[in-house]
Amino acid sequence: MFVDDKGIKDLWKEYMEKLTNDENEWDHKISAEVKEGPADCIRMDEVRAALKEMKRYKAPGLSGLVAEMIEAIGDIGTQWILDLCNGIVKKKHPRGLEIKCGTANLQR
Repeated sequence: MFVDDKGIKDLWKEYMEKLTNDENEWDHKISAEVKEGPADCIRMDEVRAALKEMKRYKAPGLSGLVAEMIEAIGDIGTQWILDLCNGIVKKKHPRGLEIKCGTANLQR
């Protein structure tokens, strides 16, 4: 067991190097059909289910949004998330949104 900072740092470095550099074996048993045509739109019930699973009282990510904010504005927030996600799926930006550096900001 390491109790000094250098020993702990070296152990973590070794662990991370192994984690990121070891090749994982693949048995090629997983297969998927190729889907052609337009992407499926995300449904409102999927957004609601995802919002219910979001953890509450956590620090915001890059977007600055937290679950409580989306929950507080109710159906408007749910619809906004749905439009955003479907806009991304369709490779278009939903009207009134500006996408920068992985964040979504409402334009004024």
